[in-house]
Amino acid sequence: MVDALGIAVIGFGWMGRVHTQAYSRVRHHFPQLPVRPELVTVAEDVPGRAEEAAERYGFATATRDWREVAADPRVHAVSITAPNFLHREIGVAMAEAGKHVWVEKPVGLSGEDARAVADAVAKAGVQSAVGFNYRCAPAVEAARDLIASGELGAVTHVRVRLFSDYAAHPDGALTWRYERARGGSGVLGDLASHGADLARFLVGDIASLAADTAVFVPERARPAGATAGHALASGGEPGPVENEDYVNCLLRFASGARGVLEACRVSVGEQNNYGFEVHGTRGAVFWDFRRMNELRVSRGTTYQDQPVSTVYVGPGDGEFAAFQPGAANAMGYDDLKVIEAYRFLRSVAEGEPYGATLADAVRAAAALDAMAESAERRGWVDLPAT
Repeated sequence: MVDALGIAVIGFGWMGRVHTQAYSRVRHHFPQLPVRPELVTVAEDVPGRAEEAAERYGFATATRDWREVAADPRVHAVSITAPNFLHREIGVAMAEAGKHVWVEKPVGLSGEDARAVADAVAKAGVQSAVGFNYRCAPAVEAARDLIASGELGAVTHVRVRLFSDYAAHPDGALTWRYERARGGSGVLGDLASHGADLARFLVGDIASLAADTAVFVPERARPAGATAGHALASGGEPGPVENEDYVNCLLRFASGARGVLEACRVSVGEQNNYGFEVHGTRGAVFWDFRRMNELRVSRGTTYQDQPVSTVYVGPGDGEFAAFQPGAANAMGYDDLKVIEAYRFLRSVAEGEPYGATLADAVRAAAALDAMAESAERRGWVDLPAT
């Protein structure tokens, strides 16, 4: 008999929907999962949105007040997909109420916020997960294994890029994402957090860094009403963009490797151009999210003029076998969130962590804080040792 696990989702924009769909699909792909998620309640303060979500996805109840979730004995685990400024308050409250938490990155507005949630989770003895979905791609896990095997030699340098156009339109609405008080950092928290996690996941801890940031669209129109995603709002009252559109960052890893991380949310002509290049003393590996299920790999002993081959991931890589029977069959973004849901629920069932946790969020947040400090004082910043 598989035990039911009561699930709540707090915040029902696009990411809340993605989490909900992942819970609905997870046992289709991972029938061995020893718990069965049940959608108990959805919380969203935009009028009508929670009720609509409950009707569409089958939540038993809906509420506009997330605090009711903490007091609900039917709820065992919570997805926190609300805006960044709410992550700390909600995350701490849910942990203190004994709920397991899956929090979207960057887990608050700062490293202090991420640590507060991590401390509450540790004190309560509950499990956690964090939405670093790109590390869940089977090709990324295959790249990590390849690097760890030593087949590429010692890693010398790394480049991680995250370019998107979601904020490129000058009529993009001035939502909470562009405000310091509610969004915190801009592209740092939204995209560079993934970059920092990928760099650490692949190569190891970042020891120090130097960063530069810029705002390229300094003013936007305030929306007339509630928004979801990246809506347009021409003609509204203009307001300032308070956080960065762009960051570039030099990295020094504890291993001695060097790196470059670059992220931008206003890159016209770029749609989710996310990826990495890792070079070693004997080879290299390259990954592009837009071709998520393949790697380009150079390995051998010729060094100069050494060829690069395309390798398609297959059932032996990561969780690929849960989705497709053979190599070169495509997986997509939402599948990565199903993998996150599986690892989170497995952590809850078995009482030990699988996948990215709040400890990973704290390390990524430390890198983001260091980037902001470096850009402000124009110098290198050391990261705290693990």
